[in-house]
Amino acid sequence: MNAWICLYEDRDVIAADKPAGLLAVPGRGEGGRDCLASRIAADRPDALVVHRLDQATSGVMVFGRGTAAQRALSMAFAGRQVHKRYEAVVLGIVADDAGTIDLPLSTDWPNRPRQQVDPVHGKPSQTRWRVLSRDAAARTTRLRLEPLTGRSHQLRVHLAALGHPIVGDTLYAPPHDAPRLLLHACALRLPHPRDGRTLDFTSALPF
Repeated sequence: MNAWICLYEDRDVIAADKPAGLLAVPGRGEGGRDCLASRIAADRPDALVVHRLDQATSGVMVFGRGTAAQRALSMAFAGRQVHKRYEAVVLGIVADDAGTIDLPLSTDWPNRPRQQVDPVHGKPSQTRWRVLSRDAAARTTRLRLEPLTGRSHQLRVHLAALGHPIVGDTLYAPPHDAPRLLLHACALRLPHPRDGRTLDFTSALPF
């Protein structure tokens, strides 16, 4: 199956909507061949990966068309010129209304792909969060998340460290009957790789 949802396309950029459960880039073995990158490349052979989303996470992903566009977009991500916004539903009632999580992260090598808070060897990692709503009956809280850095599993590990893991997270949360990880990349703002104009991409929340 080669279906994919295009949010935006021009001669330099493709923005696509990745569904939960689909790999962003090829994985191991025969089962890892189907991914968003390969689906798009089948239709647009010049589409190159710029960044990734976890397999369980849905939402906006951007691809550069050709090496020059890919390089410019990658530099924008590395230079923190890209603004990312997520929404998540977490376990428990978050008491404060907003805050910033500033905890360094590293790979938990014996337990890969897990990541961990590591104050000694971890890389600086910051996540800004704000409460959108609280569900007292379900004992959950909906959050807006803005990662200021882009570490692997950053949002998932930071929220677990906060004591409020994301609902449906099979790595960092207790078992839950949620059908998926309730984390979605809602919006992405970045400079166009050719002329620098601001591009805004959004993806409708699926939960």
